[in-house]
Amino acid sequence: MRAIVLILSVIFGVSSMAISSMAQANPGFWKSEGWKTNFDKAEVPLEQIMSGGPNRDGIPPIDNPKFVSVAKAELAGREPVLMLIVGDDVRAYPLSVLIWHEIVNDTVGGQPVAVTYCPLCDSAIVFDRLVDGQVLRFGTTGKLRKSDMVMWDDVTESWWQQFLGKGIVGDYAGTELTMLPSRIESFERFKMRFPNGKVLVPSNVAMRPYGANPYVGYDESPWPFLYRGMVPPDVKAMDRVVKVGDTAWDLNMLTDRRRVEGPDGLVLSWEPGQASALSNRQIKNGRDIGNMIVQRDGLDVVHDVTFTFAFHAFLPDGMIYIACDPAAKKPTPPVTYH
Repeated sequence: MRAIVLILSVIFGVSSMAISSMAQANPGFWKSEGWKTNFDKAEVPLEQIMSGGPNRDGIPPIDNPKFVSVAKAELAGREPVLMLIVGDDVRAYPLSVLIWHEIVNDTVGGQPVAVTYCPLCDSAIVFDRLVDGQVLRFGTTGKLRKSDMVMWDDVTESWWQQFLGKGIVGDYAGTELTMLPSRIESFERFKMRFPNGKVLVPSNVAMRPYGANPYVGYDESPWPFLYRGMVPPDVKAMDRVVKVGDTAWDLNMLTDRRRVEGPDGLVLSWEPGQASALSNRQIKNGRDIGNMIVQRDGLDVVHDVTFTFAFHAFLPDGMIYIACDPAAKKPTPPVTYH
C-alpha cells in the first residue's frame, strides 16, 4: 500500500499531513472544510467515513467528455472499457482514463449519466443523474467508506456511496440513484460489436500518465486499502465476484465453468481476453481476467464485477455462489454470510 500513498502525494498533490491522517475519520474537521452538506442528516455513522488523501475533486471528474471514433481510438485489444448503450448511442469509457478520474458526467442518448469507477473496489457502475427533476453533477469527495469512493453532488452537496448508488450524508441521504446496464469488456470485443461506437479520450493527454496503472499489483495484494472490515470464510478479500442485486457469483467459479444459470432466466457467461486494470504497470499488459456477460432474455442486466470484500462490506447478508455442480453447470445452493 506504500505505493498508493506515494501516488497520492506525487500525482494528486496530497500533503504529508493528509497522508499521515488518511486512516482517521474526522467529522468535526470535515464540517470546517467548506462543505454545505447537511451533516445532521446521515444514513451511516460519520465515523465510518475517512479521508482517502485527496481533497474535494482532487481526483478530478470529467465534466465535458471528449470522444473519438472506434477507428481512431489508440487502445490495445485487451484493454478494458466500460460499455454503455442508451438508445442508438453507444460509448466506451476506457479504464485507462477512468482510473485517473473515477467519474464522468455525460449525456448519452439524451440521458444524463454518471459513469463511475472506484479502483479500490474495482467497481464500475453507471447511474442516471436525474434526481427529483434535477440533473446532478457528481464529483469526488476525497473520502472513503469501507474502501469505496464517496461521491458528492453539486445541488445539495450530499455525499453518496458509489458502490450502492445511495445518498449517505446530506439532504439526499437515503435516496438511491437508478443504475443503468453496462458492462466491462475488452476494447477488441467492443470494436467488433460496435464499429461505429464512440470512445472516451483524455481532454488533455498531459494531465495524467494515461495507460499506466497507479495501483500496480493491487488486485493480487492480500488486503484492500484502508479497509477495516471482515471477509467471510472460504473466499479471499481480493477475489472478484459478479454482483447482481444482493447475490454474487465467484469469478473463479465462473472462469472454470464458462457459463452458469441464475434465477429467473439469468445467464452469466465468461470468455477470456480482457486485461485487469489493476495488476501490471501498463494496463494493456494486465493479467487476463476475462469478459463477463450477464443477461436475461438476451439483454444486459445491471451488474458489477467487484472485489469480494466490497460485496460483503455493503451487502453482509448477501449470497455468494462459490461452487458449481459440474453435471448441471448450475451453481450449488449459495453460501449466505451474516
